[in-house]
Amino acid sequence: MPEGHTVHRSARQLSAHLGGVELRADSPQGRFAAGAAAIDGLVMDRAEAWGKHLLLRFDAPPGSDRFLHVHLGLYGKWLLGTGEPPEPRGALRLRLVGPGDEPAWAELRGPTACELMDDAGRAALLARLGPDPLRKDAEPERAWERVHRSRQAVAALLMDQSVLAGVGNVYRAEVLFRAGLAPMLPGSAVAEADWQHVWDDLVVLMRAGVRAGHIVTTERQHRDRVSGQARREDRFYVYRRHGLPCRLCGTPVQVADLVGRRLYWCPVCQAA
Repeated sequence: MPEGHTVHRSARQLSAHLGGVELRADSPQGRFAAGAAAIDGLVMDRAEAWGKHLLLRFDAPPGSDRFLHVHLGLYGKWLLGTGEPPEPRGALRLRLVGPGDEPAWAELRGPTACELMDDAGRAALLARLGPDPLRKDAEPERAWERVHRSRQAVAALLMDQSVLAGVGNVYRAEVLFRAGLAPMLPGSAVAEADWQHVWDDLVVLMRAGVRAGHIVTTERQHRDRVSGQARREDRFYVYRRHGLPCRLCGTPVQVADLVGRRLYWCPVCQAA
């Protein structure tokens, strides 16, 4: 599932690609036909992300269904282009096309959620989400209040979108390793300074992910190849490296299932 940096990157691209112009909207697949008809001919003011949720705001009166809410889930993806859009193929949920002879366009396929909502719906959605490290208006103290009162494992809390929005399995494993925190440590046992380190590290790593379009968490001196850009196999400390030696101490990386996802950690560098 795309993590928060991917959704924020999509929001920036959609704003630059289609923002401020009147759009044609249709749903070749038919599953979003009524919604597409409702926004057809409207101007998209901007796209914004909150965690793994994307909201496109259209130039419509307050109180109307002027927000398009998209959650990509496991299989959703955006495709952007310019020129005459290609002939629709497969499960194309939504297509947005700008004006002109060489129009900008965007196609949305396979999202978990694609729906219109009004201001109250947007407010209700955001009320269910924790602070997002990539947002300038984030309130990190809200996440800390939830964490230090919980007996759940900190690794589970990091995946709870009502605690912290935008963190997925990769950032979860990597930021805990970088902080030297045992993943099964209860939230109530995490020191406030350690949690602040986790938050600050997420801000840095996720911003870098937005810029690069992929996640890199390793420091150059810890990679197998220290020169040049990080290769795919050098990008992570523990994620999907189970059985391989830890980059710092050489101990085999461990793996276990937690909250329906695979958790990776080093039992020495992240000792309880």
